[in-house]
Amino acid sequence: MTKLLFLIVLLFSFNAVADLRATGDLGIVIEREDGNALIVNTTEHKRLAEIEKLGDLSHASVVFSRDQRYAYVFGRDGGLTKIDMLKDAIDKRIVQAGNSIGGAISQDGKLIAVSNYTPGGVKVFSSDTLELVADIPSNYGDGLRSKVVGLVDAPGQLFVFSLFDAGEIWLADFKNPKAPVIKKFPNIGKQPYDALMSPDGHYYIAGLFGEPGLALLDLWNTDAGVKRILPDYGKDDEKLPVYKMPHLEGWAVAGDYVFAPAIGQHKVLVIDKNTWKLHDTIAVAGQPVFVMARPDARQVWVNFAFPDNNQLQIIDVKDLSLRLTLTPGKAVLHMEFTPRGEQVWVAVRDDNQLVVYDTDTLQEITRLPAKQPNGIFFSSRAHKIGL
Repeated sequence: MTKLLFLIVLLFSFNAVADLRATGDLGIVIEREDGNALIVNTTEHKRLAEIEKLGDLSHASVVFSRDQRYAYVFGRDGGLTKIDMLKDAIDKRIVQAGNSIGGAISQDGKLIAVSNYTPGGVKVFSSDTLELVADIPSNYGDGLRSKVVGLVDAPGQLFVFSLFDAGEIWLADFKNPKAPVIKKFPNIGKQPYDALMSPDGHYYIAGLFGEPGLALLDLWNTDAGVKRILPDYGKDDEKLPVYKMPHLEGWAVAGDYVFAPAIGQHKVLVIDKNTWKLHDTIAVAGQPVFVMARPDARQVWVNFAFPDNNQLQIIDVKDLSLRLTLTPGKAVLHMEFTPRGEQVWVAVRDDNQLVVYDTDTLQEITRLPAKQPNGIFFSSRAHKIGL
């Protein structure tokens, strides 16, 4: 009898262990047209589950809880969905606005902030319950309300975001969530359309669509205000049609350089991070959308807007040269590096595939099926600033 009980306990213990799943190599892939999300294992190159009915994911983004168990999906329709990646299920979903453009998770992991087009502003929720904590309307001028873009987290329990219509940057201090303190920086330039947080949380940089240059806020010295950098670059150059806006959260900060897409030009800008002056430009195959650095900063990978969006180009940071051009398939929309950068996953929307490359050999490793994949987000983002 004792042996039988021992075997039963052992069997249940084995089953419990077999059902365990680590979170460090999980990721979310957005299937934009169907409004679904895949949970994937990045080590084993496996699809684990498909989460359905997440709303309009045409411009979706994802952040992760600090324990990497939960993924928070921001939909274009104002939907905010909390996914339990261990149970392969929706934990909770709300529709918090009419038109949303992304979000961020606070430094302590307790708050989820969402930036909204309609109505303009930022709403902040409990990451645990998705209950509303704060509502920050983006009011400006005479009764006007701006679209909000470029929302990121920053050290010190801060959220930073830009007002597209108002031409402002706002800094929201949430050390006391019940009474957030807002600091506003007006007149930063026309139509800030997205923003980048440097990986160390030191600098917030907003791109300007309405005029040349970029707006830089030094978070270590906010009293100095917003500084304009590269104010003259490209102002006299012929502008090409802009088929898709670049994504500044996909900019690359690699060593002493910032690699940025040039709006309306087939170039990547190389900016000296010490002086914030233009160091060089690199001619590329098309209009860049994402310019992303491998975690060791040795390579920068670039994808492009239509009609050149079947290509990827790899820049060698050592000598700022183009190393190789790849053609993964039709409509390359997004890339994501594994945490230490030995592989990169690529979303190829019109071929309904995810393509995985070895970043050392630049050889294809495998392909996985996905229905019109868009964004790829790995759980390692949980421990990075500004993503």
